[in-house]
Amino acid sequence: MLLEESYFTPFKASIQGMDLPERFTFPFYYQPHPLCILAAKELQDYLKTQQEWQHNFGLNGNTENAAGKMFGVLLVKNQRGEVGYLSAFSGKLADKSFLPRFVPPVFDLFAEKGFFISGQKTLNLLTEEITALEKSPSINDCKIALENVEHNADLAIKTHRAQMIAGRKTRKLQRVKAELELKHDDFLILKEQLSQQSIREKLQLRDLTGYWQEKISHAQEKLIQETLGLEALRKQRKDLSAELQQKIFTQYRFLNTAGVQKSLLTLFQKTAQIIPPAGAGDCAAPKLLQAAFKTGLQPLALAEFWWGSSPKSEIRKHLNFYPSCQGKCQPILEHMLDGIELDDNPLLANPAAGKNIDIIYQDEVMLVINKPAEFLSVPGKNIKDSVYLRIQQAYPEAKGGLIVHRLDMSTSGLMLIALTKEAHKQLQKQFIKRTVKKRYVALLDGTLEADSGVIDLPLRLDVDDRPRQLVCYEHGRNASTKWEVIERNNKQTKVYFYPLTGRTHQLRVHSAHVSGLNAPIVGDDLYGKASNRLHLHAEWIEFNHPVTKELMSFQVSEEF
Repeated sequence: MLLEESYFTPFKASIQGMDLPERFTFPFYYQPHPLCILAAKELQDYLKTQQEWQHNFGLNGNTENAAGKMFGVLLVKNQRGEVGYLSAFSGKLADKSFLPRFVPPVFDLFAEKGFFISGQKTLNLLTEEITALEKSPSINDCKIALENVEHNADLAIKTHRAQMIAGRKTRKLQRVKAELELKHDDFLILKEQLSQQSIREKLQLRDLTGYWQEKISHAQEKLIQETLGLEALRKQRKDLSAELQQKIFTQYRFLNTAGVQKSLLTLFQKTAQIIPPAGAGDCAAPKLLQAAFKTGLQPLALAEFWWGSSPKSEIRKHLNFYPSCQGKCQPILEHMLDGIELDDNPLLANPAAGKNIDIIYQDEVMLVINKPAEFLSVPGKNIKDSVYLRIQQAYPEAKGGLIVHRLDMSTSGLMLIALTKEAHKQLQKQFIKRTVKKRYVALLDGTLEADSGVIDLPLRLDVDDRPRQLVCYEHGRNASTKWEVIERNNKQTKVYFYPLTGRTHQLRVHSAHVSGLNAPIVGDDLYGKASNRLHLHAEWIEFNHPVTKELMSFQVSEEF
């Protein structure tokens, strides 16, 4: 059997009459090619029926220790001109890196006689030794002794300072009384005596502080001497761990169509993070391309999908297709796809071309506009056309920041624009104090059972896959959304959203997340499925005019 045939999977279904892709998939934003959809369906049928290994995806109601998984399919042509596909999973599956039907990892980190297993054993032994030393009675005695000295020093100095304060008050009363009762010369003598008392107390504080500092330094030195061996072991473990990590980075080497090979370390050197993030190189897409290049298969198109229950932080829906992640995969795939003609990057196209901004209200200091969907609020990295640029061009005399608040590019609806610095300041102050009232309308992909509620899910940026947001209870910022159902129809639910905070992608994540409404907004290409548009619209806003303080409200109905 040829090496390519151990991974190459011919289609079970007939693909006669189906067109091949003209160019390879742009991996960071795409709609799967029909042949990739078919390949994914065949892989999914295999996942449903195979009995060779066991993994709890959480699809049978057993959520304990359930873990969904990202899978990928790579449409390929072999050297005989036959079209089929390769399959891969991200990371490990069923606690294994190698499984029948799936391509191997780029580098076998867990090879039995490999350096990583050996290095891990050494690190584990060092950790055990460090843990034992940390529990040493002599070290513990030194720590307690230092804590006692520091406590006694703090108590002694605080007591003396309190005595100084009391003495200062007593001397002040003595001076006041003496000035009224004593002769001038006697008053001067008493004043000098009181001054000397003050100096003595300050000198006593100096000596007391010096005494305790010396005792603390002595206790600290004893602890340092006692922990010299421990610190040496900690440094040894840290150095060995760093050395092991660097070696791993150099062993992950990625090919491209020209046969050029580059390591993880090299690929990430020119990125902002420099050090590759955990799991880089173990995603499905790099595995698939590496296997294709190694076995002489021609890559034609790529697709990745999620299989299983959603993770606690990310939004991943069973069977949904997802693009490759930016943080872990972009530097790798840019190299691996070098020399392959790709589909156009849709993220470089100006979505605002041919669209106009409707002005709902205008006076000398502000505007209320209706922003179209797929229209940036402020200039982006690659696209400058935006609400900010259009307003700047239309109102060249306007001063200040113009943009008071933002809407996501894909969200349509009402925005406030300030034409003066003072108006900008006053309007922003209302947003900061959360006195501005807003209502959004959204169409959700799913039928909600409850009629209303409040979602509280803290959010933070997914640094490995910008601009996606994660639910994170440890580092996330508080995010709260009130909602109520408008109507239910055709397995979809139209709702009102009242954001009580204003976090990035708040409504989109709160809709899609399994702990939120578990129903993505229709057309959400980040957290759900792409459609003609994101069905989210900022339809109503209420605020106080920045100059007259008059209560103002505006409403523009959605177009879906």
